[in-house]
Amino acid sequence: MKRSTDPARPSFTPIERDYIRQELGISFGVAPLVSQGFFLRTWKGGPRAGQPRLPKAVETLVARGFMEVRAGRLGPRAFFTDDGLTELRKLASDRRYVDPKQFRHLLAELGVDQQSGVQVTEG
Repeated sequence: MKRSTDPARPSFTPIERDYIRQELGISFGVAPLVSQGFFLRTWKGGPRAGQPRLPKAVETLVARGFMEVRAGRLGPRAFFTDDGLTELRKLASDRRYVDPKQFRHLLAELGVDQQSGVQVTEG
């Protein structure tokens, strides 16, 4: 029996979903923004000194074109690409993956209404 694919279902793996929720969760009373990217540590020594240390989830997101790594003023950061933002909106629109109370800041930034499951646009 072949399953039909659900176009509204995000294609992030469980490891990627956990990493995204970890990075975008409120920490020390601060709500991180998607637009600021995810902070990445760098190698301090060896042949890769100064290069970003990519967690496994970021490696797979970059490989699939959902994220890109850019150098910043305070070090390297991982940013969602347009395709990645589309998938992130799918993830955020489903309360099974994103708790609307805990991630209220994320839903507001992405303009997602979980009740209807669609992106809200202001005009």
